[in-house]
Amino acid sequence: MAATRTIDLKTAVPGPRSTAILDRLRTSVSSALSITFPIVAAEARGVTLTDVDGNTFIDFAGGVGCLNVGHSHPHVVEAAQEQLERFSHTDFTVVPYEVYATLAERLLALAPFRGPAKAAFFNAGTEAVENAVKFARAYTGRSGVLAFEGAFHGRTYLALALTSKTHPYKQGLGPFAPEVYRARFNDLASVERAFQVLVAPEDVAAIVVEPVQGEGGFIPATQEFLEGLRGLCDEHGIVLVCDEVQSGFARTGRFFAVEHFGIEPDLVTVAKSIAMGLPLSGVLGKAAIMDAPGDGGVGGTYVGNPVAQAAALAVLDVIEEEGLVERAAAIGGTMQARLRSWQDRWAQIRDVRGLGAMLAIELDDPATASRVVEDALARGLLLLKAGVRGEAIRVLVPLVIADAELDEALGVWEQALETTL
Repeated sequence: MAATRTIDLKTAVPGPRSTAILDRLRTSVSSALSITFPIVAAEARGVTLTDVDGNTFIDFAGGVGCLNVGHSHPHVVEAAQEQLERFSHTDFTVVPYEVYATLAERLLALAPFRGPAKAAFFNAGTEAVENAVKFARAYTGRSGVLAFEGAFHGRTYLALALTSKTHPYKQGLGPFAPEVYRARFNDLASVERAFQVLVAPEDVAAIVVEPVQGEGGFIPATQEFLEGLRGLCDEHGIVLVCDEVQSGFARTGRFFAVEHFGIEPDLVTVAKSIAMGLPLSGVLGKAAIMDAPGDGGVGGTYVGNPVAQAAALAVLDVIEEEGLVERAAAIGGTMQARLRSWQDRWAQIRDVRGLGAMLAIELDDPATASRVVEDALARGLLLLKAGVRGEAIRVLVPLVIADAELDEALGVWEQALETTL
């Protein structure tokens, strides 16, 4: 008997209804909002997304890493609906609510801090990063921030200054926030050099680092590098901020990617998969740093929306009850073996890298990567590129994927490689 297929294509991609809606979007929505896939979503469940033409795809994009528990998980949907029926908004800093405390407590119990810690919640990953810098500056009384080549930390102005990719994120949008400095990733000597020629370490409030670079191409930090950063921060009184916006919530086979390295950061930023795509982010950190800004020094109208927080609590339930940390490690093992077999087969695949289920292949040039992604889409698989030049193809598949679905998706990806390479 033939295996049941998850992918179901009823029309060419894009289909006529998607094409018609995309035409409407082109005339009514800013063209600066670039659309990756020429399909229009109708519904999504688990690891699948169905467009308005009835075509069902396997989703390896996962809302750019927001859907570790999958699309529309029933437990998360129910929790958000229940909270929405009670109340949707008060502004936490005007009238607080219990779900805020519950989420803070649960996340801090999972966070890699040995001593007292606190949390603060916001809306997007970029806000979390900017507020982490606020906490660090208030705590240290310093202004400098050090980030790394290949980093991505968001698209609001301070976070964009930290981000290290010019096109499409930065070109024509300057000037950017001052007192942001840069060194090479995984190169401790470059950090020490920056302290000699760019900014004195006693003027640096924070070093912001991704344990696994996301947009930069899914490049894991080395043990030596993170240990060295921790040592430099301890030596000079600098706050070490780990940006776990894309790498957190079980993606790498640990709840936080930094756990792979045994390093204790001072602050951790979270977002994306925290609430199954509902807008929510946070900063978790050592209590003395989190309490450093003056009363009202951080905030905003939607800081920790209760509906999104209720969803986040349900996300934590799903990760725990369905064993998604362990599942990410298993998915990663399966994919690593398959991806490395492709590397052995095709010289155009220059590298296979990542941690757990946060994996990527690097191809010889961006155009090749684009052709593979386009061919995969036509076959029913959604893949995203990454890398400073766009030369990598990354995996952000929901961790609830079944083995048969994973095998089908990898088979489609392999067919796209065969056609393209």
